[in-house]
Amino acid sequence: MPVTLQLESTLTDRYQTTVPAPVRKALHLGKRTKLRYELQADGTVLLSNATAENADDPVLGQFLGFLAKDIQTHPGRVQAISPAWLKRMKSLVQRVKVNLNAPLNPADE
Repeated sequence: MPVTLQLESTLTDRYQTTVPAPVRKALHLGKRTKLRYELQADGTVLLSNATAENADDPVLGQFLGFLAKDIQTHPGRVQAISPAWLKRMKSLVQRVKVNLNAPLNPADE
């Protein structure tokens, strides 16, 4: 991974440091933001905004808002899932194993 910016900070006697301003800006860090440290096998450490990963997805939020408005406007369109359809869906995914922590792209590992 190419280095685009290299910065330093100093640890205090209490093992605290100040995150440099360009890093705070790039990671959208604010007061009380949680940080994630990932120690790599080669000894490098990746720093990321842990709070950002838990933030709501804006696209999903808009879609859910659209659904809520549509349901409110047209409540008659809401239908229960038939037992046959549910059985069919379960049969299609019964052998699928999902690791939600795996990277989407194996090259990201």
